Amino acid sequence: MTKLISPSPLGALARPVLNKVPEVTIYFWTIKILCTTVGESAADFLNVNMGWGLSGTSVATGLVLAIVLTTQVSLRRYIPAVYWLTVMLVSVFGTLVTDNLTDNLGVPLQASTIVFSVLLALVFIAWYLSEKTLSIHSILTRRREMFYWLTIFVTFALGTAVGDLVSEGLGVGYLRTGLLMGALIALVTLGWRLGLNAILAFWIAYILTRPLGASIGDLMAQTPDNGGLGLGTTTTSLILLALIIGVITYLSIRKPDVIPVSESAVTAAPPGTGSHSALIQTVAVVGAFIVFGGAFYAWRTSVLNSEASAAMSQVSVTGSPLGDVSEFVTISQDSLDLLNAGDQGGATARIGDLETAWDKSAALLKRTNPDEWTLVDDAIDKVLRELRASSLNTAAEVSALQALLTQL
Repeated sequence: MTKLISPSPLGALARPVLNKVPEVTIYFWTIKILCTTVGESAADFLNVNMGWGLSGTSVATGLVLAIVLTTQVSLRRYIPAVYWLTVMLVSVFGTLVTDNLTDNLGVPLQASTIVFSVLLALVFIAWYLSEKTLSIHSILTRRREMFYWLTIFVTFALGTAVGDLVSEGLGVGYLRTGLLMGALIALVTLGWRLGLNAILAFWIAYILTRPLGASIGDLMAQTPDNGGLGLGTTTTSLILLALIIGVITYLSIRKPDVIPVSESAVTAAPPGTGSHSALIQTVAVVGAFIVFGGAFYAWRTSVLNSEASAAMSQVSVTGSPLGDVSEFVTISQDSLDLLNAGDQGGATARIGDLETAWDKSAALLKRTNPDEWTLVDDAIDKVLRELRASSLNTAAEVSALQALLTQL
């Protein structure tokens, strides 16, 4: 029998293993969206509730990811529990990278979107030049798996940037952003049915499912007054985590997503993956996203600028540099009154309304007065940390709320 181990110094990277990734089925997309949603909730819990902050959460998540990813790469076959835990952690870490760039380093979401788009293109080029295929049905060597996980990471970072840019930066909101991403995924699926290159369709859908998952989580967690189901972040996370465990258990027992592969497939590229038509389709689809995305961005920017001009005319009337902030003042005062009355649970629940209302108005308020928006945003972040901390301090909560009211 002919040996398949490469004699080169990189032989370990080229050494064949059984296919390390699952078949793309309805189970794949379901659990991928669930992992995205739970991953984001977990990051928020560690960042806000545990008080670790973005930097601390990023370091802790990165260390755990390194351990789990090393385990995943060392395996010689696909194991659902390890694979999907890796996806969840990559989701968290990719999200945190974008959040750190935005919140800690002040990098605009527009710049993050462009940078991660270019980086993803470079990863795909390097992957194809090395392996002559981008197919996920041939992740049969360590080197291909490394390209695969690097691509997954960049898609999550890019998906976070795109989702936050549309929902927050352009003021579309999470629910409408989710509907928009769902419609785009449906369009890509239709294109695939009509002959769109399968690899191209897969990676576009993979990017878009990240903001879709965030929207689903937001819809479940938010109160009915804000258009949600009112389940709360903790209940939502537990429900989704239970669903993930259930699906993984089913996949581990029944194995409907295991890709059968023979040793001869290790060095073979799937037919058609390097065809001229695939390149033409890629250029056409990417071009369409740039043209229509740019037009959508220009339209929303124009709308927000008009609304910001109207808000600025109210500055002299309201006395606030941000215009009418009465909604935020009311919610903050309600939370303070509940806290002073000894109703910690009510104060914590009410402050969630402030977070939702502030996020919805962020795009407009940033354009009205960027400097003042930053000051109020920092004050709100401090209030959220204090009222959701694992170890509560009433005096600190009251102080944070009073400082926020003064700033408003």
